[in-house]
Amino acid sequence: MLKRLLAGLVSGLMAAFLPACDGINLQKLKPGISTVQDVREIMGPPNMEWNDADGTLTWEYPRTPEGIVNYMIVFGPDKVLREVRQVLTEENFGRIQAGMSKEDVRRLLGQPAHEFYFSLKKEHVWDWKTKVESGMDWYFNVHFDESWRVLKTSANFSSKG
Repeated sequence: MLKRLLAGLVSGLMAAFLPACDGINLQKLKPGISTVQDVREIMGPPNMEWNDADGTLTWEYPRTPEGIVNYMIVFGPDKVLREVRQVLTEENFGRIQAGMSKEDVRRLLGQPAHEFYFSLKKEHVWDWKTKVESGMDWYFNVHFDESWRVLKTSANFSSKG
């Protein structure tokens, strides 16, 4: 019981302070000036890293499951910061199309908050928290078939408490 209480307290504190820390840390990053080393010192190690054929490097900093943002930090071939993107946006949700691979979805939206498998439907579902209001958490969902190709998207909410 005590472990569960402490885990809940730590989770709540992280949810409260991570956005504040991100706001401070992200202000320290300067496109065209900050390097991969600077970003690693300020933001810590990335959760995922992608290297493109043109030398571009993208680092993922998810803030799920408690947060409603996921950051992609993009570097040029010279390893200098190009941009910081918050990827959980309506525009990006609209880019999800039937047939996309799970890798394409992950690259576009970052790490999901939750992953589920529904054996009767033979369907995998990833979700991302999109907003919190009036005691409810709202989620964007991507449904995959068993070969990890997008079937559809949906949205839902869950009430807190």
